[in-house]
Amino acid sequence: MAKLISAEELRSLDCEEYNIIDIRDEYSYSFGHIDNARLVSPKLSDSTLMDELSALSGKKLIVCGSGGIMGGEFADRLCSLGFDAINLDGGYIDWLRTTLETGESKADEAERSIRKKFHSCILSKFTKALNEYQLINEGDKIAVCISGGKDSMLMAKLFQEIKRHNKMEFEVVFLLMDPGYSPANRRIIEKNAELLDIPLTIFETDIFSSVFNVRTNPCYLCARMRRGNLYAKAKELGCNKIALGHHFDDVIETILMGMIYGGQVQTMMPKLHSANFPGMELIRPMYFVREEDVKRWRDYNGLHFIQCACKFTDQAASENDNEHTSKRQEIKQLIARLSKINPQIEMNIFRSVEGVNLKTLPSYKDLDGNLHHFLDEYEKY
Repeated sequence: MAKLISAEELRSLDCEEYNIIDIRDEYSYSFGHIDNARLVSPKLSDSTLMDELSALSGKKLIVCGSGGIMGGEFADRLCSLGFDAINLDGGYIDWLRTTLETGESKADEAERSIRKKFHSCILSKFTKALNEYQLINEGDKIAVCISGGKDSMLMAKLFQEIKRHNKMEFEVVFLLMDPGYSPANRRIIEKNAELLDIPLTIFETDIFSSVFNVRTNPCYLCARMRRGNLYAKAKELGCNKIALGHHFDDVIETILMGMIYGGQVQTMMPKLHSANFPGMELIRPMYFVREEDVKRWRDYNGLHFIQCACKFTDQAASENDNEHTSKRQEIKQLIARLSKINPQIEMNIFRSVEGVNLKTLPSYKDLDGNLHHFLDEYEKY
């Protein structure tokens, strides 16, 4: 059986003595990983695995899973193949938690990078969305909704930057809803907020427990319940708007997902009136910001975030099953492939829903849901 190594022990080792093998899925890895960790699929055959890792046979291989369970199994497998493999106790989650506990404030450098290095690709695009879609008005009180990931944390810093200039009087509350996070995941979110000087207002719900055993579309149900709870708490705090951290890539992926999997043309809107909470609005000020630039900001400042703190993600990671993200991942990969052929693909997808000509559609629905068929007006032309 493979030995265990703690995150603290790992830091005491000379980095020349070992290689980190990350066995999480590519989607989780893209959200954050240990520096210089090598992504390796545990689904590889023994022979392919031997070939892929043959150049590393002279060093210790430290296996990093999500929470440590899969890492132990994979480390045992590597040992049986002749490698000197060790399992990282607690996996990436525990490594991240202990790293953040010993970290120093990142607020100043993160803010400075927004104003300087990432001004044109992030800050300017953030303010462009605010202005173009009139997302903020005088006297607004906005609940900036924090999930704990890179997008919402960056959005919080951008709101702080806008507030610093104070060209318009408005208030912000940085609102974190705990739907039933594990203690480790919640601590990671809280610690990142501390390091970035984001003052959180936290409230708790039992949403995860309510939907955990739901077999059909649990993520959809969870999202709906979370949205409703955020609206309710924001309204209780005197807010008239909630801000979500969806970015440009989320927008274009939603367009294609709707067409390919839903048989409809729709997108994420930059702002929406709430149907169930009169007087409340949802805004998406990251609408023009590219995910690639969010990741660059994260990595430039040495920040580490979790992909998603929900029980479904934890369970899927432990079972190496990412079906819950597969549809969006398929679309993300499709767009990436098409962009290699035509660099304008992403912007063309984005503009496609702005350039809809109703006269060229066989049918469409108006704002009230009424269906209009092209034959209704056909004989008039």
